[in-house]
Formats: sequence, structure tokens, C-alpha cells
Amino acid sequence: MPVIKILPHPEYAPEGKTIEAPSGTTICEALLDNHVDIEHACDQVCACTTCHVIVREGFASLSEMEENEEDMLDRAWGLEPNSRLSCQAILSNTDVTVEIPKYSINHAKENH
Repeated sequence: MPVIKILPHPEYAPEGKTIEAPSGTTICEALLDNHVDIEHACDQVCACTTCHVIVREGFASLSEMEENEEDMLDRAWGLEPNSRLSCQAILSNTDVTVEIPKYSINHAKENH
């Protein structure tokens, strides 16, 4: 099972966190299943950018990015070359390290 290392984030993982998730799981699902309550305002259907993460290690091992994800990412705050929408990035068997950006485009947090 791949390991996801979450870099420290003041709200979601103040000390950072390391979790395991089955291959074939999206990063967003894995985070939510392990009590890292990342925003996901569109309920993980690639219609917003609130689940944006920056993949610091293991980027190439994730599922290929589709055009609709590329289009949505253009709207993300703090976009970097290794940015992904965590609801679309599917884990393989390789460990990844992710950073959750400090801000999102969401003006109000959703209660999921």
C-alpha cells in the first residue's frame, strides 16, 4: 500500500501526517478517510479547485491528468507545475508527498 506524506499545514495537519491508502484510491479520498479534512466543495467531481494539492514527491506515479482537470487547475490559488486536484489524482503503488496550499479559492468552508 502506498504511503502519503502530508507536509505540515496549519489547519489540516499542523504536525504533518503520514497515512497509507490502497492503490486506486484518489489522494482526496485517502486524506478524508484518514481524518485530514481537505476542502472538496464540489464533492470530488472536478468542478472546483478546493482540493488542490502540490505533489512534492511521486508526481509521475499518479494517474495521468485529463483535460478537464488541467482546465480547472488554471483557477487554483498557488498553482505550481506539480499541482493536482486531489480528487482526480489516483494513487499507484508509489509513495507520494503532498503539500496542501495555504489558501483555496473557496470563500466559505463547506461542511461535508
